Amino acid sequence: MATIAAVIVTFNRLEKLKTVIESIEAQARPVDALIIVDNASTDGTGQYLQGLPSSDRLEIVTLGSNTGGAGGFSTGMRRAYDLGHDFVWIMDDDCYPAADSLSELERGYDAAVGELGPDVPFACSLVNFVDGSICEMNNPETTWDWARLISRGQNSVMVKSCSFVSVLIPRWAIEKNGLPYAEYFIWFDDHEYTLRLTAICPGVQVLSSVVVHDMGDNRGVNFGMIDDRNAWKFAYGVRNEGSYRLHHQNVFSFLIFAARVVIGMKRGKVAWRHRVTMFGKLAQAVGFNPRRDFPQSLADA
Repeated sequence: MATIAAVIVTFNRLEKLKTVIESIEAQARPVDALIIVDNASTDGTGQYLQGLPSSDRLEIVTLGSNTGGAGGFSTGMRRAYDLGHDFVWIMDDDCYPAADSLSELERGYDAAVGELGPDVPFACSLVNFVDGSICEMNNPETTWDWARLISRGQNSVMVKSCSFVSVLIPRWAIEKNGLPYAEYFIWFDDHEYTLRLTAICPGVQVLSSVVVHDMGDNRGVNFGMIDDRNAWKFAYGVRNEGSYRLHHQNVFSFLIFAARVVIGMKRGKVAWRHRVTMFGKLAQAVGFNPRRDFPQSLADA
């Protein structure tokens, strides 16, 4: 039987983290390991984690500084790989899986492999908001033939990318494609990584595997929404996506993205100080091009 390591990345969300851990422990299909990456939290998370009952399945990784979601997932996935697990199941510290989320995710992944072949690189869950509606920020990007598996009697759709809110990734995909770019820090790291994974074969969203994302406002984002509260996140997003469009696609794709940023900010009447910041991040993207990172055990092989 394949082994699965769950990886949770957390930063200053102790009460939500407790619910996530409870949800993991309540899985009908128990995880074989639980790796919690603490991104240098300052809200008592470290003390709480150190006080958890000792277990061979539990591993706490405490980082000396906040490396963002991207750095945390890279660290946790690397650790799961080095421990020898067959799959890694990754999620944020505000993702609450239903009791059958993992069992359905595993079943759906196996069924997709049976239909599409061994190159299926991941399976992700259906992500709902706390009120039961669809989570606007966590809808995967589907393929043109998204319903192919449904036509074959499966309850899954084919996707090109997804967010890091309950994703099951096989070991071989990490061996072949490396880890998420830790340098991205936050925003677009999940989109880039899952696009990287689906270069050969689509992933799948298993509709019977449901999780709740306990985020703030349930709404999508666009460049017209930049304000004093969120500008720091958009800055990372602009730099990261700009880098991807330029260095992993082409100049034309980068220019189209830059136009989207400029037009979106104009339509949203974003303050000029924030517009200037985003212009700078577009320029920074030109020289920002992280290299793929692989688990050390692969590098030493």
